[in-house]
Amino acid sequence: MLDLSARARQVLYHCVTEYVASGEPVGSRTLAKRSGLDLSPASIRNVLADLEDLGYLRQPHTSAGRVPTARAFRVFIDALMHMRTLTTDEESQIREKFSSIEPGQNVMRETGKLLSELTGTAAVVLAPRSQNLVLKQLRFLRTGPDEVLAVVVMKSSAVHNRFLHATVTETELQRIHNLLDDVVEGRTLGDLRELFSKRLQNERVQHDELRRTAFELGGAAVEEAVAHETSLVIEGQDRLFEKPEFDDAGDVRRLVTALDAREKLVALLDMTMQVKGGHVVVGEETGDLGGGELAIVGASYTAHGQATGTIAVIGPTRMDYPRVLPLVAATASAMSAFMERSESGKKEPSEP
Repeated sequence: MLDLSARARQVLYHCVTEYVASGEPVGSRTLAKRSGLDLSPASIRNVLADLEDLGYLRQPHTSAGRVPTARAFRVFIDALMHMRTLTTDEESQIREKFSSIEPGQNVMRETGKLLSELTGTAAVVLAPRSQNLVLKQLRFLRTGPDEVLAVVVMKSSAVHNRFLHATVTETELQRIHNLLDDVVEGRTLGDLRELFSKRLQNERVQHDELRRTAFELGGAAVEEAVAHETSLVIEGQDRLFEKPEFDDAGDVRRLVTALDAREKLVALLDMTMQVKGGHVVVGEETGDLGGGELAIVGASYTAHGQATGTIAVIGPTRMDYPRVLPLVAATASAMSAFMERSESGKKEPSEP
């Protein structure tokens, strides 16, 4: 921004907004007619040329207008755009969706569907990291003379099962359950993993076979649940294919490859969890994802006061950021409230 004059910033702002609205390269005459700038087409043309030299604009071909680059979108997002407020209908749609989700419904998928519908592009939802999930119950069932089935039940209703080697009687299992019940409920898996590790280092536990067995079984069951694969939900992919940016076969191929690159998507969404409020990754900032022609707008949602997952939209760099960012942030906030209610057992408050 330091290399841009006030006039250049004004022209860049209107060039970006016009391009987002039309999808067509923007020329000086178009800006002179529609922007409200008190500048002649010739003056605007000179500023556009300067912005191109500085890497903010590019010209698809000689006779065309200019198209904003990822650098232009970054400056627009960080310093130029005016965030739009949500409409009453949008607020109502978000509120009604989260008040109507029934027990047993996949909240990640329902949230993705909502956000895709609101923004008109694909939505991505990263489920809570297993280590941040809160445990509700831990039980062991004997399935053989030297084997038990560990059943780990979360407050979110997620369940993880794992067979473990253990030679214990039914009476011993009941005592193990009594020991573990005193420490497991209400703690996150990450906290329990650390707790079990510390207890096993305790000299008293080392000399108490039943306690040692209890914490070894608990630690093994929790470790398996923590290592459970991260769940990533993508909704509204078909909306992306309708975008003019992905008209030809090469663009479609890059888009499909990007949506299949789940590890890269998770890594980018993890970046969002480190930032308060909405966060945008645009163009080359996504690495080689989609050939540098994609943008991700995300926001983290919370549980127990800490960021635990992310919701986001993915689309072309030509995105209506002033509208999309507030929608993503509001949906993330509603998701946080829903998660809190779900874990506390409270219902959605009714309308007065």
